[in-house]
Amino acid sequence: MTDAARARKLADRIAQIVAEMLERRVKDPRLGFVTVTDARLTGDLREATVYYTVYGSAEEQAGTAAALKSATGLIRSEVGRQTGLRHTPSLSFVQDTLPDGARHMEELVARARAADEALAQVREGAEPAGDLDPYRAPADAGDDGDWDEGEDGTTPGPGAGPGQGR
Repeated sequence: MTDAARARKLADRIAQIVAEMLERRVKDPRLGFVTVTDARLTGDLREATVYYTVYGSAEEQAGTAAALKSATGLIRSEVGRQTGLRHTPSLSFVQDTLPDGARHMEELVARARAADEALAQVREGAEPAGDLDPYRAPADAGDDGDWDEGEDGTTPGPGAGPGQGR
């Protein structure tokens, strides 16, 4: 096994090489608007997975997948030449689902905002269903004997409880 930092650096370098190859050297007409999003390399540096996204319809995505599959050998030989590894990793291309997940999350957030706005409009002129003061106030039943007036007719100050005269 190799160092994880080395594998990460090599994966980044492989992603860069693949992106350059797709931009400059691979001339397949089936290749659509491709963006390399990530590359992962196994710990033994034998297999690399390149994640990509394609802007376009499902037909264009399928054409791009076929073009990448047919260009894998050319791209792998260039990766081996530029990285200088003893064993060039085998490449596999996987369509990245991250943009679809992000799009779905944005739709959910937009739906939640719309529901909040609708609730705010309904709540705007609403009145409470019960009393304005929902808390019960104690009935004024007179003096309950806890606070006694002093001999001079004043009540004790703060902190002076029952039985703690001045």
